[in-house]
Amino acid sequence: MSATAPTQAPEAVVPIPRRSDGARRLSRGAGLAVAAALLAAVLVLSISFGAKSLSVGQVWAGLTDPASPYYTVVHQMRLPRTLLGLLVGVGLGLAGAVMQALTRNPLADPGLLGVNAGASAAVVSATWLFGIGTFDGYIWFALAGAAVATTFGYLIGGGRSATPVRLALAGAALNAALFSYVSAAMLLDSASLQAMRFWTVGSLAAATSSTVVRVLPFIAAGVVVALALARPLNALALGEDSAVALGSRPTVIRAAAIVAVTLLCGAATAACGPIVFVGLMVPHVVRVITGPDLRWLLPYCAVLAPVVLLGADVLGRVLVRPGEIQVGVVTSVLGGPVFLYFLRRGKAVRA
Repeated sequence: MSATAPTQAPEAVVPIPRRSDGARRLSRGAGLAVAAALLAAVLVLSISFGAKSLSVGQVWAGLTDPASPYYTVVHQMRLPRTLLGLLVGVGLGLAGAVMQALTRNPLADPGLLGVNAGASAAVVSATWLFGIGTFDGYIWFALAGAAVATTFGYLIGGGRSATPVRLALAGAALNAALFSYVSAAMLLDSASLQAMRFWTVGSLAAATSSTVVRVLPFIAAGVVVALALARPLNALALGEDSAVALGSRPTVIRAAAIVAVTLLCGAATAACGPIVFVGLMVPHVVRVITGPDLRWLLPYCAVLAPVVLLGADVLGRVLVRPGEIQVGVVTSVLGGPVFLYFLRRGKAVRA
């Protein structure tokens, strides 16, 4: 009998610890709470800073005490501006995240893809051709212009077969054409469009309580549609066939996404003019925290985008006090290097 070699015991497999779904949700929820606290701090800063700075106590007195000498300043100037910045920031942040998910283009932004330009051209047309100079009148033009620009840019960029490069080029072409039209209209009829000059740069300076009340329903409707798209857009990100297999309807999802972007961008642009790069920067930052899951990405964008917009507005008021730099100029200066960084790193654009 030949002796057989002893059988070697298999090596023990050490399980790799993984974070549970509960722990991941808890950390994301805690991060969202921190973001909300940061937003609250920026809201206070926005009310505090202006041509004359107010302390926290003076801000509180201006908010709550009609007899306070700061009541008129806070309620008629600082608070409407801050609330409008909050609404517009939410709109632009969510619109950028939805557009990036829909087009699978990390460079998608309402300003870069021509959506803001479409709304701007429509508003200027309403003022120039029809003499409409009130928010109630030209909001509908802004929504129509945003819808046409969103649809047209998506189609000429290639539709479902669009690549980030083609969409960026389509948006650049739309921006160039539409803003050239806006400039020509203002040159041809400078008298009637004098009031639009700050608006075309992107500004919160003309905010009033009436504007806040009128823009709120459109932003709120856009927020509801955008948040409802979180799961369907997650499914669509797996591919159209996979989305259909999961019970989603890609055509309906795309149509709903265009509705959300139209409501959010159209209302935001009608209220304070075209503001770029907020919808580009914020989703990129948020993905570092949440990953690509839109169920978390969208709420984070809704909270952090107003932080960026109001922070830029406060910065513009502080740098050249007692004057101010319009918020659209500040976001352009801050967003330009970020855009170039994404291009240089090669993480954003791929044909």
